[in-house]
Amino acid sequence: MKRYLYAVLLFLGMSSHAQITLKGIVKDSLNTPLELANVVAIDKATSLLESYAITDAKGEYKLSLKKKTTYQLQVSYVGMKTLEQELTTTESSMDKDFVLQLDNALDEVEVTYEMPVIVKGDTLVYNADSFKNGTERKLEDVLEKLPGVEINEDGQVEVEGKVVNKLMVNGKDFFDGDTKLATKNIPSKAVDKIQVLRNYAEVGQLSSVRNNQDNIALNIKLKEGKENFWFGNVTAGAGVADEKGLYLVQPKLFYYSPKYTVNFIGDLNNIGETALNRRDIRGFGGGFRTPSRSSGTDISIGDNSLNFLTNQNNAIQITNKLATGNFSYSPKRTLDLSGFVILNNSQIRSQQKSFIQYTNPNLGIPDEAINQNTEEESNQGILKLSASFKPNVNNQLDYDIIGKVAGDEQYQNVFSNVVGTTNQIEEVTTYNINQNLNYYYTLNDNNIFAFEAQHLLKKEDPFYNAVLDNDPNNNDPYDSTAEALGLDTSSTEYDINQNRQIKSNQLDAKVDYYNIINQKSNINLTLGTILSRQEFSSDIFQFLEDGSQFNPTPTFNDGKISNAIEYNFSDVYLGAHYRFKKGKFTVTPGFSLHAYGNKNIQFGTVYKDNFFRILPDFETRIQFKKNEALTFRYEMRNQFTDVTRLAAGLVLNNYDNIQYGAPELQNALSHNINLFYSSFNLFNYTNVFARAAYSSNIDQIRNLTNFDNVIRTSTFFNSSFADENVNVFGRVQRTFGKIRASFNASFNYSKINQFIQGSQSLNERYTQTYTPGIRTNYLKAPNVSLRYRYSISDNNQGGRNTTFTTNAPSIEFDAYMFQSLTFRTNYSYTTQSLGNGESQSFQTWDARFSYRKDRDAKLEYELKATNILDIDSQVRNNANNFSVFTSQTFIQPRFITFRMVYNL
Repeated sequence: MKRYLYAVLLFLGMSSHAQITLKGIVKDSLNTPLELANVVAIDKATSLLESYAITDAKGEYKLSLKKKTTYQLQVSYVGMKTLEQELTTTESSMDKDFVLQLDNALDEVEVTYEMPVIVKGDTLVYNADSFKNGTERKLEDVLEKLPGVEINEDGQVEVEGKVVNKLMVNGKDFFDGDTKLATKNIPSKAVDKIQVLRNYAEVGQLSSVRNNQDNIALNIKLKEGKENFWFGNVTAGAGVADEKGLYLVQPKLFYYSPKYTVNFIGDLNNIGETALNRRDIRGFGGGFRTPSRSSGTDISIGDNSLNFLTNQNNAIQITNKLATGNFSYSPKRTLDLSGFVILNNSQIRSQQKSFIQYTNPNLGIPDEAINQNTEEESNQGILKLSASFKPNVNNQLDYDIIGKVAGDEQYQNVFSNVVGTTNQIEEVTTYNINQNLNYYYTLNDNNIFAFEAQHLLKKEDPFYNAVLDNDPNNNDPYDSTAEALGLDTSSTEYDINQNRQIKSNQLDAKVDYYNIINQKSNINLTLGTILSRQEFSSDIFQFLEDGSQFNPTPTFNDGKISNAIEYNFSDVYLGAHYRFKKGKFTVTPGFSLHAYGNKNIQFGTVYKDNFFRILPDFETRIQFKKNEALTFRYEMRNQFTDVTRLAAGLVLNNYDNIQYGAPELQNALSHNINLFYSSFNLFNYTNVFARAAYSSNIDQIRNLTNFDNVIRTSTFFNSSFADENVNVFGRVQRTFGKIRASFNASFNYSKINQFIQGSQSLNERYTQTYTPGIRTNYLKAPNVSLRYRYSISDNNQGGRNTTFTTNAPSIEFDAYMFQSLTFRTNYSYTTQSLGNGESQSFQTWDARFSYRKDRDAKLEYELKATNILDIDSQVRNNANNFSVFTSQTFIQPRFITFRMVYNL
């Protein structure tokens, strides 16, 4: 491995050493420097783009060129005549200035090569072909090569350090703006331009009165001729692994016209290549159609769906079926209709071994070794319809309705060296309907009104069953817990069951009034409300050996075991904000005055609380340059819990995790500070992004936990101890010719006060991660990407100190050969140290080899291999509030499949 890395680094070093620099200034005929002028150098021998530059505020440019090479230089600026000159480089760097003349005659000049990057105000336009070398197959492959653009570990697109929340194709939302579905399925060959829309305002009427600096959207412009017919591809593949037949069918079909669009993505495979995982599907319904500014109130309605242990990266068997459809239609200029449907079925089998050490060895909680086998099945369906009506520039009406339904099942066989064997069954059916209604009205140049409302209706009915072995003649580790629960202990097994039902109904609505004082200041007044109602019922029962049902009575919690609670919450608030610009500063101070009321009724008792609170917030943005800014934000927030933490009866989260709520829980208050810095410099190809966040939680809701062996029982209370969290992330990216280097660094500190066995202790965690990387982007040569991730995590859990260290070098290689062959491979090696002299490691290696006659060929043949080294498991070390643990997760074996891809 070291020999290969040395060879790659030597190659990169030689490539960089063979470069010289051409720099100078671009001016007009009056000797005024021209900012954002384009300078392009084209190699005359190959007719390929060698380097490009965009001038800075001083009109300066800088190009990296090869020695003793002849170039055609092209200098352009809007409203000026394009200047073309031939230049032959020498052995040393050179200086050259350009003077552009006004283009009064507007004569057409033939542009021989498009600029790779163009800046137009808040819009950044990438010419996709300038970054392609022939190995790309999906939009994701192109995005990864763009300066300032990253694909993070969750598959989200980040631009200048900010997550992209909306993606459009030819100006139309693609599956509700979802970026992951787009990046992994849109063919790269159909992409012409990638427009980055910074400070994106979905409602044009409000663009001048709201702070939109966190809103980033992408618009994918299709190639000429891709606007009135179908495009996409269909992939079919097969293979054999461990005498098991493998199959893959993935149609990806797209139709675009100026009036309507239709998209279809399907997936049927048993090799784990999912177009969308369950978490992606649950998160659908994003975009920017959410209330413009938070009210300062967080009210949780909880999530009682199954907490699946596995995903596509840590299972031994995966079968997936997916069908999705998306459309948009504009029957007339003032009306846009759109929608999508998603149907998904996934079946997963997994195996995991864990070793758990609980927080404080002085508390007498034994270490636990667990081996669990799991079978999961998830069925999900989503339907969304949207309409946007804009009769004129002063009116806009938007309406969305999205319905989600899911049926999930999970079967687990768990062996614990402390508890013994447990078989668990979990089932849940959920549905929710979410509606958004927004109306925006401009009365005149100085007065704008906005009405925004969301309504959520949700129902969940989880069922839980656990069967534990019991020997009535001997002491059983679960006996004391069973006696505390009031179970019948005479049976040879404990067959415990729980039914739950949660209904949620929530309305979040507000009216905003904006008064524009002048071009640099405005006032925003807000009147809003949040109304929430939740109903929660549950019961726990035991099946005996004769099939009869036994209703236990616990010996703790005053004998309360069932739940029947109604929880009502209301927040009526008035907010005021003043926004003004002064030089480089945009400042927005404000506050909101809230009248809160919450009431829960259970066991014939009413618990209520009504109070007022003022929540201040403040934001300032410093715009140093057009592409350099610093944003500071402070916000005080009020946090309210969901109904399950208020319910006084018992809830079985797991056979070893029992909770009961506290009806008189109060809200928590938090102070939140955020700092974000962004610098995007196309003059020297240096991009710097940094963000820092600090939160301090007062009266935070905390667990009061007691352990019986490894069985924990928890209730809740408002802790007077403040919890704190600090997150810092930074990225520096620099391009040197065809080589791009980057360095990511992150730091996290969390301080949590925990209460175990009646004693308070402080849980502190420090995590540092550093990731240097380097990648090439040659058009006519193989490319390589090297990354090295180093992470160290220190955990102090009030009596147990642990340190985890991770070293993970990785390499990706791709080559386009003979105008027809593509080879891509990636390899990573991960080593984890446990801090006690022990370490563990695992490797991953995948590769694919494909052939197509030429770039425009309809058919492509591909051989793909995953987990080439046939590694059977991956190892992870982690920590939570109660324990530190090492887990060994078994993964799919080596898969080799042959595939055919038909391109429309």
